[in-house]
Amino acid sequence: MSPSAAPRLILASASPRRRELLGRLGLTPAAIAPADIDETPHTAELPRDYARRMAREKAEAAASADGFALAGDTVVAAGRRILPKAEDEATARQCLALLSGRRHTVLSAIALRAPDGAMRERLSETVVLFKRLSDDEIDAYIASREWDGKAGGYAIQGIAEGLIRRIHGSHSAVVGLPLYETRALLKAARFPIA
Repeated sequence: MSPSAAPRLILASASPRRRELLGRLGLTPAAIAPADIDETPHTAELPRDYARRMAREKAEAAASADGFALAGDTVVAAGRRILPKAEDEATARQCLALLSGRRHTVLSAIALRAPDGAMRERLSETVVLFKRLSDDEIDAYIASREWDGKAGGYAIQGIAEGLIRRIHGSHSAVVGLPLYETRALLKAARFPIA
């Protein structure tokens, strides 16, 4: 990258939610490079460590000599347990039953790999409390299909928000990209951002 050229931002995610959230910071990625990595947690890996590792590995996979690679990973954790991405109704139903009436933590890790190979990262932790869910509420949420592909089996930016009693932390982190931490990370790397 020449000294006078503006740096490129490469988003290591195909998530439309992450692109939309970046837009709230006034940023449009120059390229989208979803990372194709093994996302299996290591044996006994704790949720925080897993989220950080995934973000770093995704940023590394999208690395470029002429741009900053930004990656994120969002993990829903019930205690030390990492909840899966719900790919089917049974998994979504199990997640919702587990989260019903209890607090859980959403860990949103971001990593930024600079063109020179320097890696920076941040972790946002948000505590979310669902109301106690009735069978009818779970059935209705399952029918909405909002859970499809979502960590922990729900999407806070949809109708699930009406089932959440309390949130302590970053709403944007639960959606998929903690905006405060992302902005701070880009500023620290001297990426041009207002």
